[in-house]
Amino acid sequence: MAGTGSGSSRPGVVPALLYADAKAAIRQLTEGLGFTEVSVYEGEDGTVEHAELAQGNGVVMLGSRGRGGVFDTAMKDAGPAGVYVVVDDVDAHHRRAVEQGVEVLMPPTDQDYGSRDYMVRDVEGNVWTFGTYAPEVGA
Repeated sequence: MAGTGSGSSRPGVVPALLYADAKAAIRQLTEGLGFTEVSVYEGEDGTVEHAELAQGNGVVMLGSRGRGGVFDTAMKDAGPAGVYVVVDDVDAHHRRAVEQGVEVLMPPTDQDYGSRDYMVRDVEGNVWTFGTYAPEVGA
């Protein structure tokens, strides 16, 4: 099976999202939710053709809606996505989100399964959960 080996630092699963205003999404994800901008490629008209943002050892890819192509067409009528991101300090992460005006759907909460997490909605309705639960993947 092809894929990322256990010794690799490359993520094996990468969410991909499209936004009507990808630049606003990048601002919110970096400034409000602590992602780091890895790369942003813009078209001549200023649309975001492709961007990669990192959080820990995970990455999310995103771009502008309406630029054509198979993925854009497939996502045309898709609903919002839900993404879970592992963070070390949920409360500090939550404070940053609140300070930046991110819509919080659930404040930091201790879960029955041992995780502490909180949930937000981004500028275009995608739901992001940030918490301490990190799935274990066998070798």
